[in-house]
Amino acid sequence: MSSKSSRREFIAGLTAVAGSWAIPPAAFSSLEPLYPPMDLSHFDTPISAAPAEIKIGYAAITWGGNDRRAIEDIAALGFSGIQLRSNLLSEFPNPTDVRNLLEQHHLTMVALSSGGVRIEGSDDTSEIDRHVQNAKYTHSAGGLYLQVTDKKPKGSVNNGYKKLGRLLTEIGKRSADLGVRLGYHNHMGSMGQSPEEVDRVLDAADPRYVKLELDIAHYLQGGGDPAKAIQQYHDRLLFLHIKDVESTPNRDSADGNGFRFVELGRGRVDLPAVFKALQDVRYRGWAVVELDSVPDPSRSPTESARISKNYLCERLGISI
Repeated sequence: MSSKSSRREFIAGLTAVAGSWAIPPAAFSSLEPLYPPMDLSHFDTPISAAPAEIKIGYAAITWGGNDRRAIEDIAALGFSGIQLRSNLLSEFPNPTDVRNLLEQHHLTMVALSSGGVRIEGSDDTSEIDRHVQNAKYTHSAGGLYLQVTDKKPKGSVNNGYKKLGRLLTEIGKRSADLGVRLGYHNHMGSMGQSPEEVDRVLDAADPRYVKLELDIAHYLQGGGDPAKAIQQYHDRLLFLHIKDVESTPNRDSADGNGFRFVELGRGRVDLPAVFKALQDVRYRGWAVVELDSVPDPSRSPTESARISKNYLCERLGISI
């Protein structure tokens, strides 16, 4: 017998065996379906992104370091979040005490302001460690984010952006390991003052570890449009400072630069446009109202906070 004939007979034999085990088509009609019928028409409509959800907090900076009083007043006004500064560590060296105090007042610690990152000098390790220690404190106190800006050196800073980006990235990596995300705060007088400079800082840092904490008043004073910045950086926004600023051409300002920060609705920031932009990009996160100091000495920090709250609620229809 030839090898070709053997192969044909072998294959034919296998086919006959398989056929003997085959289930007649009629038998399938009597089997129960393994799963119930499904309506797949629901998958015809694309799933849209979740709508915007903006949570409003307030910064304790206006109280000038009296954080215990700030916590009490901010909670009494109905805000659900608070931002604190690193001076907190001297009054509350044990972060558990802060956590307990905030829980008593039903406040979320949105962020801790960790100060500026210095690029001058050669001891980068100490500079990184300083901010990482603040991130550890933030985590233990139940906080969400760490905020940093930078210490702008004298002279040209063109070669400093690369180093700043490297330091920010390393701080961001280590704080992320602690469960605390890092936000860079654009600021007047810093390496991230103008929109172009903010671009340079963010381009130099790893976007996985360094996000933007957008201060809308500093951004406007630096020559930018905060609403456009929200559109541009929507996928990198960590949280925002909701703030207002007025020009002081004929008056002395706190920093001598011809401007001062004021309560919401009393300055030049187009706040309706800012909140519309947040809605347009479906922003879901924190917006912290901030006022560095009370512009009118006849008012208290609480009275200034109430003015800003009333503007948000009554003029913009935003719930606190």
